[in-house]
Amino acid sequence: MLTGIHILLTYTCNLKCDHCFLYSSTTAKGTMTMAKINELLQESRKIGTVQEIFFEGGEPFLFYPLMVEGVRGAREMGFKTGIVTNGYWATDPKDSELWLKPLAELGIFDLTISDDELHYGDDPNRPSKCALAAAAKLGLPVHSICKTKPVIKISTQPDSEIGKPEITGGTKLKGRAVEKFAADLPVRSRKEFIKCPYEDLANPKRVHIDCYGNVQVCQGISIGNCWKTPLSELIKRYDPLKHPICGPLIRGGPARLVEEHKLEMDEKYVDECHLCYAARLVLLEEFPECLAPRQVYGLDDKRP
Repeated sequence: MLTGIHILLTYTCNLKCDHCFLYSSTTAKGTMTMAKINELLQESRKIGTVQEIFFEGGEPFLFYPLMVEGVRGAREMGFKTGIVTNGYWATDPKDSELWLKPLAELGIFDLTISDDELHYGDDPNRPSKCALAAAAKLGLPVHSICKTKPVIKISTQPDSEIGKPEITGGTKLKGRAVEKFAADLPVRSRKEFIKCPYEDLANPKRVHIDCYGNVQVCQGISIGNCWKTPLSELIKRYDPLKHPICGPLIRGGPARLVEEHKLEMDEKYVDECHLCYAARLVLLEEFPECLAPRQVYGLDDKRP
């Protein structure tokens, strides 16, 4: 019952955030073409259950004409459309409305703007604030995403746990966040991580698709290439329990992924995503088609 297609319009971004699970940056390569977007829209209609098309990145506003035409094409086919942006373009209230007016006229149903210190530091006048205000003025359905750097506190309750370090706010460490944050955080036994708490890999409701054709049920876990096999066929053929990465994760989480592939790993990790990502890095060369693209693992993707 796949209901959402999230098009990674580009891996390029004007920012290089420490928490980015796609390793996006100004030098990251990989951008969709209009022909590929149209192909995805046609295939999404064939699936029969898809209702929503999102345009994300990287930063999709860097390729504004392509993004707008993609939204237009999706709306003409009857899909709900959404966009995720960091709002970098909102440097002036009136100019911000110019950026957003075509999207308001097309009738997007969701505009999500990253508005936090991980993107812009502690600047109270960051452009994301201006973008949120402009969207609200135009009547766009808008909300913000606010991510924070993991913060460690020392537990004082119960008595037996006094002095135990804990993470406030939870974590989800993958991509560049592992590189930037993991070393300073408290860890637990990898045996505790017996399920994936975030993605329904057995019955995904959404997939992310990049310009290389990777159909990702989670960032860096591909179920096939839609430029080689049409997306509607890929979804129909997907057998999660036979997938070398999804299968173990469904059966017993990241701990089972390590166990089934007999990996020599450290005994402790911060959270489920941390262990899963670390295990996938070890398996990267063994399952290059399933663990793709390399961009998401901080490596260059050498495919055209």
